[in-house]
This record gives sequence, C-alpha cells and structure tokens, in this order.
Amino acid sequence: HHLMTYFLDKYMGGMDYHQFFDHFNLDAWLWTTPTCASVDGKRWLDEQGNTVTDEWQFSYEDLAGYEFPTTRTVIHTPGGEISAIVQSNETTSWIIEHPIKEKKDIDILGAYLPAPVCDIEQVKKDRAAIGERGLCRGHILTAPVYGQPGTWQDAACYVGIERLIMETFDDPEWVHALLGILNRFKLEYIQSLDGAPFDLLELGGGDASTTVISPKIFRKFVAPYDSKLITAAHSVGQKIVYHTCGGMMPILEDIADMGPDAMETFTPPEMGADVDLAEAKRRIGHRVCMIGGFDQFHFFVGCTEADTRASVRHAFETAGEGGGFILSPSDHFFDADLKLVEAFADEAIQCVY
Repeated sequence: HHLMTYFLDKYMGGMDYHQFFDHFNLDAWLWTTPTCASVDGKRWLDEQGNTVTDEWQFSYEDLAGYEFPTTRTVIHTPGGEISAIVQSNETTSWIIEHPIKEKKDIDILGAYLPAPVCDIEQVKKDRAAIGERGLCRGHILTAPVYGQPGTWQDAACYVGIERLIMETFDDPEWVHALLGILNRFKLEYIQSLDGAPFDLLELGGGDASTTVISPKIFRKFVAPYDSKLITAAHSVGQKIVYHTCGGMMPILEDIADMGPDAMETFTPPEMGADVDLAEAKRRIGHRVCMIGGFDQFHFFVGCTEADTRASVRHAFETAGEGGGFILSPSDHFFDADLKLVEAFADEAIQCVY
C-alpha cells in the first residue's frame, strides 16, 4: 500500500520510492493523484493544493498549545463556514474536530463543494516515469481537509464514525443526503479521469469494514453509493481496487458484487481483522484480483527470516493458485527489520508456477 515517509527516513536513509523498490528488487508502484485548474478557469488550486472557486475558499491557522502540530482549516462560502482541526506527528495525521457539526452544514456542501479536476498530463508523466517497472496507482479523490476515497469513508471523516453509525438508526434520511452529496462530488471527479493512464484507483476504507459496521449497514449505506463510482470509473477506462482494511469475511461477496477489479487488504486475524485467505480465495478469487494477505506486524519485525519466508510461502500457496493474487503487506507499515524485508522479497520472487 502506501510506503511511509517515516519508514524511508528512519530505516532507508531518506530513499525515495523508486530507490526503495530497486534496493529490494520488489515490484514497484507509484502513487499519484495530481489535480489542476478547470479549463474554463472557474476552479483552481490554492497554495495548499485545494480546489477553490469564487464561492469556495480556504483559510488556514496553525494552533499553539497542543502536543502535536495542529491546524484549523476554515472553508468560506456564501452560505456560511465549516471548519476542521487536524493534528499530525511523524507517522500520520488525524482529525480532532470534524467539519460537520450541525446537520444543516451538509447544505453548504451540497450547494458549493467543487469537484477537483484530474491533471491528466501529469499522470502521463508519472506513468512514463515508472514504465513497466510497476503499477501507477491513485485513488478516488476525497472531500477536502480530511477524507478517504469511499463515499461512506468520507462521510465518517466529516461527521465522526460513532455519530455516523448512530445516525443510520436515528436519521437515515440525513445520512443518505450526506452520502448523496459526497457521491455526486466523486462522480464528477471521475468524469475528469477519461484518458488518465492509471493502472489502478483505490476506493473504500476501513470504516466500511465489518470490524466497524454491520453487514446490514454496509449493504444499505455503503454498497449502493460506491458501486456507482465503480461503474463510472469503468466507463472512463479506469480499474478499481476496493480497500477494506479490517473485517471482510461477512461481506466478501457484497464487495465483489459492486464490480471492482481488485480487492484488498485481506488482513489476517492476528492483526485484528478476520480474513481466512484460503476461504476468501475460494469464495471470490475467481471474480477479482486479490491484493494483500501478508502480516507485516508479525513478520517484518520480531521473527526470524525463516518465519517471514514461511509466511510468504503460505500466502502464495493459499491464494496464488491460478493467478489473480498480488502479495503485499496488509496496509501500512512503519517499522521493519530490513533483513526481513529482504527475506520477504527474495521468497516472493521464488514463488513461481
């Protein structure tokens, strides 16, 4: 998945992505999600790279007195303001004040939220830079300030997941209204992807996993919206991987039914999820490419090289039959024993039909 800057700086002497993959002889990927101004000049990028219009403007304020670097972002519109506070450290960022505070705040999104425009020429340059070395990967763009690719996932970032779950019971019409706004925003962005040479675009997010929500909520509030995005992406020649970093087993077929080209992360129980890789392969492996399946928490640190090799071999023998499987860590990792990363790469290279 993402190769974290923290890991590259701490363990690899500040290598860039290309140098990392070359160093370990790993199949590479390049993440890129460039945006640009609209052709008609009605949408452009501000100094932070956010898409703005005459009616959708940002201001930023660094806040003192917090343990971690903290920034408040305010979005200014003719219909009012919405704001969020985000903190970060050397490994990640998180939100401590969600943008949607009052239910009426979604009216501001509905009236003024502009979709970004893909910078196709930059994607072409990025794709050329990686060539046949690996995959050029991006994601369906998120709502501004703080978000993630899936429609439900973006809503969770804007409202807070606990509140959002409760509102599916208390005020489902309001939840559907919010999801509809975010879905239209993403659909409009997808239309700008026609001709962009991505290999794969990510959709989904962990808040749509069954570690967080029930299959019933998934079927009612997640699948109807994200399936529309997948269909739209296919209409402009893009492939989609649906990202579920958490419980997947009760909804494997539900995800596959949405029509993605690939699914990830197939996180094992030892990492807090629920995936039985063999059962997942049996149930949906003939329908989609499977990406992930490797336990980086236990086999990139604190074990022997033989243990890491055995884990790689087990994943290949479990999910690799017939192809359609990309061995990968199950989402991010921040710390790793470099000898174990070497063992991971070397053993994977030896997994052949």
